[in-house]
Amino acid sequence: MLYICCVSFLVYCNRISFEHFSPSDKHKFLGYIQCKATMPQLCDLVIHVNGQQIFFLNQKILSAYSGKLKKIIGKEKRKSQIKNLSIGIDNFPGGPDGFEMVSRFCYNHGKIKITVSNVALLHCCAVFLGMTENLSPGNLLKQTETFLDGMIHWSWHDIIASLKSCESFFTCTDTSGLVEKLIRSLLEKLAQNSDIATLIASSSSSSSSPETASRFRFSSSAKTTPESTKPGSSSKQWWFDDLIILPPMIIEKIIANMGACGTDNNSFILTKFLLHYLKNAVLQCKGGAKSTVLYSRADYAGLAGTAVHGVSRNSFSCRGLFSVLRIVSGCGLSRDCRAKLERLIGGMLDQATLDDLLISGHDDRGVFDVNLVIRLMRIFVNSDFLSSQKLKKVGRLIDKYLCEISPDQNLETSKLLGVAESLPDSARDCFDGVYRAIDIYLESHPTLSFEERSRLCSCLNFGKMSFEACKDLAKNPRIPPNIAVQALKSQHSKIPLSDCPFSVKDVEGPSTSSSSGHMVLHSDNVERLSQETQEMRMNIQRMQCRVMELENACREMKGRISKVVRHDVNVMSSTPPYNYSRSPFPRLC
Repeated sequence: MLYICCVSFLVYCNRISFEHFSPSDKHKFLGYIQCKATMPQLCDLVIHVNGQQIFFLNQKILSAYSGKLKKIIGKEKRKSQIKNLSIGIDNFPGGPDGFEMVSRFCYNHGKIKITVSNVALLHCCAVFLGMTENLSPGNLLKQTETFLDGMIHWSWHDIIASLKSCESFFTCTDTSGLVEKLIRSLLEKLAQNSDIATLIASSSSSSSSPETASRFRFSSSAKTTPESTKPGSSSKQWWFDDLIILPPMIIEKIIANMGACGTDNNSFILTKFLLHYLKNAVLQCKGGAKSTVLYSRADYAGLAGTAVHGVSRNSFSCRGLFSVLRIVSGCGLSRDCRAKLERLIGGMLDQATLDDLLISGHDDRGVFDVNLVIRLMRIFVNSDFLSSQKLKKVGRLIDKYLCEISPDQNLETSKLLGVAESLPDSARDCFDGVYRAIDIYLESHPTLSFEERSRLCSCLNFGKMSFEACKDLAKNPRIPPNIAVQALKSQHSKIPLSDCPFSVKDVEGPSTSSSSGHMVLHSDNVERLSQETQEMRMNIQRMQCRVMELENACREMKGRISKVVRHDVNVMSSTPPYNYSRSPFPRLC
């Protein structure tokens, strides 16, 4: 009859289906169907567990082991005077799985196999249901406590397995103190099998919790672990991969017991472990890995903050800091901790490489996190002990970065300008790199308006551009004509006035003419040329090569101007067209 009751219990709970029965089991189950008249006596209690599943059980059997259920059943009987009761239990540890284990314990006359993987759940269930010695000798609570007393003989992996099992009912195990007990045993094993004990003790000595530090130092001195249970690896980091399976709230408890939680963390080893743990968590999230409990970015925020505080108190290279930033950025890091990490990176930005700066963006507005680079540049420029050598080194790095991000279709013009203008002009000896980045950007964004292209070119310092770059700019069809003329004027200004037979200060830009549409270089004082001496003629010959190069650039612009000038007549016709027939000089274009 007990077998029939258990089978009915499983069927009603959808734990198994009729098709899964063996022929002999089916025969017994059909026998149960024929004995429906006896069911009220066998299953006179309906229990709704956490609103997830329904269990049909016997009141007498459960009341013999659970003080809480016995009290609830008696109360309901006095209220309703109904034999078949229906009650609900909320927040039960482990949910339906935990309640099924307890039910099997009760139906098996108080016997169940206890292991390191289920002892935490059984212990919490026993505490929740009040399964004490007052109801039955050797009740579930006593059995689990006896099993836990032997924790001192557990292996390292046994303790980790037991801690892992607490994941789905962590609140209950934390309240009962079971998690704390398991963590102490874990730290003892860690201290026995590694020389990390000294590092942890030194870290704990500066902690705000001296009791925690002294407790750990005392427990770590005990040598109770058999040699056979020690891990095989002799590396100081042998335990890193073993602990990454634990949930973040348990890792926080472990770090807190080591006295290195939050701002108290100054241990290099613990910081490396936290970064290793967080890196693994980020990879699992990106890979779509799912566990029993899904954790959000906010669940890892505390560990990420502790890692950043540890980084700030230990020596990390610039590349190492960028690696830390990549890890903690996906872990819900607080704004203050992120600013602290960015200040560290910004102060040594001259040691960075292009690969360091190419950090992926966390939104759909761009491939790279350009805002981060802008913030780092501001920190670097405003840092103390900033030398000209460091500034120019970063200037070359930023020019490479601009060329790398320019093809991004989602990159806004203001972002590109923000990066280009984040450094003063003194950081660049040459602006050719900035021009190359702008050229790539204009090619990748063909729909930019005339105003946007002009604004983008405003960051160029034509005086610091090479002649070849200015020549390329002048014939570039994507550059506005007025910008091209400014670049040519800047190159003319490099020629000493004593060596130049004419002035270009009156060059107004390309002028339009219905007959030719040519651009002309106009003399500001024609009469002065007739009074020049023979020496000036020699100077003219010496400058002939430079003038010819400019003439070639002007000719190459001729074909482009006729097309571009139609879109902005006002800019290109600020002065009336020159009367070429009246000019005493031959036309240059």
